[in-house]
Amino acid sequence: MGYDALFRLDGRRAVVIGAGSGIGRESALALAAHGANVVCADRDPESAEETASRCGGTARELDVLDGGSIQALAAEAPADVLVFTPATNVRKRLLDYSAEEFGRVVDLNLRASFDLVRAFGAGMVERGRGSIIGFASIRASVTEPGQGVYSATKAGLVQLLRTAAAEFGPRGVRVNAIAPGVVETPLTSQIKADPAWYDAYAAKSALGRWARADEMAGAVVYLASDAAGFVTGSVLYVDGGWTAIDGRFDPPN
Repeated sequence: MGYDALFRLDGRRAVVIGAGSGIGRESALALAAHGANVVCADRDPESAEETASRCGGTARELDVLDGGSIQALAAEAPADVLVFTPATNVRKRLLDYSAEEFGRVVDLNLRASFDLVRAFGAGMVERGRGSIIGFASIRASVTEPGQGVYSATKAGLVQLLRTAAAEFGPRGVRVNAIAPGVVETPLTSQIKADPAWYDAYAAKSALGRWARADEMAGAVVYLASDAAGFVTGSVLYVDGGWTAIDGRFDPPN
């Protein structure tokens, strides 16, 4: 294969979970632009349809908290590439958390991811090929007050994906995580609306700003493609340098 085709995905089916908005939508559009046949799955069917219409794909309604529906989609649309983004957060200190809130965050961020990896990974292992890409977060490695449960689920997701990489790798299936920093998506709309939060988070990265959702698309295409043919069990940080720097103090000359 020539290097000019290194990122091409022609003839491959990509299933994007959470394709109705944000990072999921941009991932679907980017994968389609590189030749993939994209299945756009989301709990909001109208949003999934909108994404599908923009990328020439097909839309599916999916509630990732319903394991049976995940199994049905995996059987109906066996994937060469699986990308999943759904997550939630309850920003509270640990002593203020309720059991219901804890269960809600763990169920969506971790248990649903477990179900997706198993359902789609089984077919990939059987066929001897595939790429699974899950969206973790910088919070898998660095945290702050009020992010404890979210951070724990994202750290758990990283280890889940690494374990899948170890178990699926001998059958030709690659499994990786992408760890964004702060991205302008529906999930972050609450803190984006607070100027103090917005400015503080912008200042934390080396680039001095928030990421756009479309800035995650290149990482998705890379990990999905043959360009990453020997990349598995990895965490690709797309965080504007957030995890590389410690503070913003500029000493005098």
